[in-house]
Amino acid sequence: MTKTLRVELGEDSYPIIVGGALLDRVGELLTSHTQSKKVLILSDSLIKAQYTPAVHQSLENAGFDVCTIEAPAGETNKSLAQFSRIQDSLIAHQLDRSSTLIALGGGVIGDLGGFAAAVYMRGISYVQIPTTLQAQVDASVGGKTAINHPKGKNLIGAFHQPKLVLIDVDTLKTLPQRDIRSGLIEVIKMGVIRDEPLFEMVEENLAAILNLEDTTLIEMIASACANKAEIVAEDEKESRLRMVLNYGHTFGHALEAVTHYNRYRHGEAVSIGMNCAARLAVNLGMFSEPDFHRQRTLLNRAKLPLIFPPDLTPEVICDAMYLDKKVLGGKLRLILPTRIGEVVIRNDVDDQDVLEAISQCF
Repeated sequence: MTKTLRVELGEDSYPIIVGGALLDRVGELLTSHTQSKKVLILSDSLIKAQYTPAVHQSLENAGFDVCTIEAPAGETNKSLAQFSRIQDSLIAHQLDRSSTLIALGGGVIGDLGGFAAAVYMRGISYVQIPTTLQAQVDASVGGKTAINHPKGKNLIGAFHQPKLVLIDVDTLKTLPQRDIRSGLIEVIKMGVIRDEPLFEMVEENLAAILNLEDTTLIEMIASACANKAEIVAEDEKESRLRMVLNYGHTFGHALEAVTHYNRYRHGEAVSIGMNCAARLAVNLGMFSEPDFHRQRTLLNRAKLPLIFPPDLTPEVICDAMYLDKKVLGGKLRLILPTRIGEVVIRNDVDDQDVLEAISQCF
């Protein structure tokens, strides 16, 4: 079973292919999406042994000239130092403006590789082959690329759309359950912000999803990607509508930054952020208690965290939120739910209300 979607962006449009056993077909699938046969595969130290050989062989079989580089695994390596290493490798392997970078891995590799491709020779083609659920349903689609700064997540980056997103659900079968649960947050998020039937699908099929049943996974991932593709097509550069994808992320990014990107998976931090944003919406009279508990119940069933760690303080979290990219004119822009399936963007919430909601999530 394979599903193919498209992100419609005029000349920058590209397909998203979702299915099983796709890595052995990378060379065949990539041929019509590249200008030259020179490619560089970027993977991380965990992925290299698992998937790079199969992708490398498939590309060689299709006549590609292939070179590889790996980056250390982990969010802390989405850094200027690793970005510089990749640029050195692109230069050393003499990739030109018609060459292609393949980001093979999770969200860190996708962001790092995409940003490297965005600025090398003022922009070369790249392809996303995401191997984690979080990357498959969110980070690989939409062309947001970035690296972290010690003061904040994704503060240095660019919009640069891929030529192809290739999602092989078989890669999920080697992941720890913690990573599956963490990635699922982006699907639940999509359900809350605009697609109640997708939210219901996760509620009704959580066991099958966590058991990695192929048909359910493909349907769920394709649905989440279709939602994101529609949003990106309407608002590529995040001027308004695309901001809703940041539901829970302003709180979550702050938590990741103050814990130095090494305590929480991204999805775990976003789960806490979604719980906090929903609590704030309830406090403001925007979101009903039953819907708040419905979201909280699903997050809890998925064994995702809901509260901030006790060694931090509400003030520390609140201060870190003001280093978020979505702050405009000194005002927080918050994505707050009004019901399951609908959110609004608010930039008029009082700091004291934000602090109170954070305090309720300790």
